[in-house]
Amino acid sequence: MINYNPKEWFTFIFRIHKADTFRKLMPLMLAVSVYAGAIAYLELEYWQLAETSHVKNLSLMHSILGFVISLLLVFRTNTAYDRWWEGRKQWGALTNSSRNLAIKLHVFLPDSTDRKFFERMIPNYAFALKNHLRENEDYHEIDPVLDLHKEKHLPNQIASGIYSKLYQLHQENKLSSNQLLILNEEAMAFTDICGACERIKNTPIPFSYSLFIKKFIFFFVMTLPFGWVFNLGYYIIPVVVFILYAFASLELIAEEIENPFGTDANDLPLDSICKNIKKHVKEILD
Repeated sequence: MINYNPKEWFTFIFRIHKADTFRKLMPLMLAVSVYAGAIAYLELEYWQLAETSHVKNLSLMHSILGFVISLLLVFRTNTAYDRWWEGRKQWGALTNSSRNLAIKLHVFLPDSTDRKFFERMIPNYAFALKNHLRENEDYHEIDPVLDLHKEKHLPNQIASGIYSKLYQLHQENKLSSNQLLILNEEAMAFTDICGACERIKNTPIPFSYSLFIKKFIFFFVMTLPFGWVFNLGYYIIPVVVFILYAFASLELIAEEIENPFGTDANDLPLDSICKNIKKHVKEILD
């Protein structure tokens, strides 16, 4: 995730970041500028269409469709941002649940030896969930407390290990039944958060809807030069390129943030969140 100062907005105009849609769309914008220039040349110089030509009336269609495509893109962007923000809330909830579980264990278990297991396993769950959502089962970040199986659901294995340890402490009379119930609520939150994140990741925007918007943008931009060239002449080239940049950028941004758990520049800072969980849990339980 890119850290920036939102108040220094003027510098953003002249700074081109690798995640900027301008860089990603540059080849397409160059191709569209050549296409718009060719259409303008054919209509103005080769075909020499008159001002009374019916082709000029195509701009009326664009006036109507421009409003429709704007509504679609607003809905698309808002839906993608809702998914991004929901993912951030779930990882905020994981941070809170990790701290709450650590604080309660610190109070309920006076022996530091009993707390040592949870000091390692609670951060393990955060790292395991991050790698699971990124489909990258990286064991280097996970403290090898348990014998984990790569072919199985890694967060579930760690959650099961936490439950087993809590039940073992209860059997040893180190945790009362009431204390076990209190800790059970915090431990259950881990699995609930995992399920919510999996729902976001595994349920993308319907394919037909996303495909329709892309086709709509393409055909809308491709037909712009035919009607507008009578009013703008060769200025139609930068105008069409700018409209393409505006519409296609919104679609690219929506595509990037609808899965907030990846490694793109605008995705959630899961690495730093996991490190903070590990730091805070260690401070509480150590």
